Amino acid sequence: MHRVGSLGFLLLHLFLFPFCEPGIAHAVFDFEALSAAESCLNESSLPGRAHVLSIADFGAVGDGVTLNTRAFHDAVNQLASIHASLGGGTQLIIPPGRWLTGSFNLTSHFTLYLQKGAVLLASQVMQDWPVIDPLPSYGRGRERLGGRYISFIYGLELVDVIITGERGTIDGQGAPWWESWYNRTLMYTRGHLLEFVSSKKIIITNVVLQNSPFWTVHPVYCEDVIVKGVSIFAPQSAPNTDGIDPDSCTNVCIEDCYIENGDDLVSIKSGWDEYGIAVGLPSAGIIVRRVTGTTPFSGISIGSEMSGGVKNVFVKDVNIIDSGTGIRIKAAPGRGGYIKNVTFVDITMAKMLKAIDITMDAGEHPDDNFDPNALPIVRGLYFDNILGQNITSAGRFLGLKESPLQDLCMSRIALNLSSPGSWYCSYLEGEASSVDPLVCPNFQNSNGADCRVR
Repeated sequence: MHRVGSLGFLLLHLFLFPFCEPGIAHAVFDFEALSAAESCLNESSLPGRAHVLSIADFGAVGDGVTLNTRAFHDAVNQLASIHASLGGGTQLIIPPGRWLTGSFNLTSHFTLYLQKGAVLLASQVMQDWPVIDPLPSYGRGRERLGGRYISFIYGLELVDVIITGERGTIDGQGAPWWESWYNRTLMYTRGHLLEFVSSKKIIITNVVLQNSPFWTVHPVYCEDVIVKGVSIFAPQSAPNTDGIDPDSCTNVCIEDCYIENGDDLVSIKSGWDEYGIAVGLPSAGIIVRRVTGTTPFSGISIGSEMSGGVKNVFVKDVNIIDSGTGIRIKAAPGRGGYIKNVTFVDITMAKMLKAIDITMDAGEHPDDNFDPNALPIVRGLYFDNILGQNITSAGRFLGLKESPLQDLCMSRIALNLSSPGSWYCSYLEGEASSVDPLVCPNFQNSNGADCRVR
């Protein structure tokens, strides 16, 4: 069993997960323990694997030109067979070099280890990315009707997978995909850089991820996911290159990451309109802490694909610089679902267009079959110790008349505005204390008391 950041956290781990496999790290999402916990993962005690091979053992050539897709498929298949026969787990080493490959799948009880100087290069030929079915909670490709291109590195129904190394790089080489998006020539929805579907015990740590065609890290229908010490890069002009997007996942920890990209740094999702409502899998127990980044869009966002629900989210020690919006929560009629029990604490922002933006009018729908009476519920949002410099507009809290924002709390908010713009509010219930600039009268002044501790 791995050690974690504090004794109390470890005791909770042992109490709540007494039957976890040895060597598999897990996050424990007890909010009472979060303030004492230093980390979800001790990297020095990642599990060892009994059987280790190099991609070079399968004839791969790291010259950046040779296409090594067959070598990667053969390597993963052979390692899966070794574990099935002998047990003990397996590891595939990527040595220094530039290893060009098409998309490939991973296997369970497996570590992909990128040594220092190793670069995995995704093929820029779209035919090297097979087309797969859309996700059930989306009903279609997110961008186009029908299927979607598989992700560069893909895992389906896996258990105990680690992607790690010595700061090696996984490069999606996304430029042709971005160009196709701008030119409206995409036939199917773009693939992600990394995607795990219906998988458990996933760890991504100590690697560099860059130039994803679409969202960079996308765990969906997963449990027990840790993303720690990861750097993510994409040009700010690269469309929809979100950093980390947990989607209908339970128990996710994102910490100690740096992100520069062309869309949200972290975006928590749970499906789209009637499809997400039918699947009904929420994102729950999400920790985001010690994340720094810059983007023309949002630092931390929830939605607008939130039809399965989002609950129990804890965001702390996030630093957002030179970006569009710091905190963004978005829903819409037709989404259904809920967003509840979300805490943002110790957030700093600088050079922002907007600090906080909570709206319920995100109008994009997968088709015309959504139910306009499926109203989202947003309640239990807590904002504490939010500091901002050079902010253009403080932000918006815009509920619906039929479904107002409820149980909002703002405490110790200090935003230095670069223009006269302040707060815009409608259809909400909440309390506020020590908020500068003065928040809308829709918020009840709690006379200096901290509404969070009531």
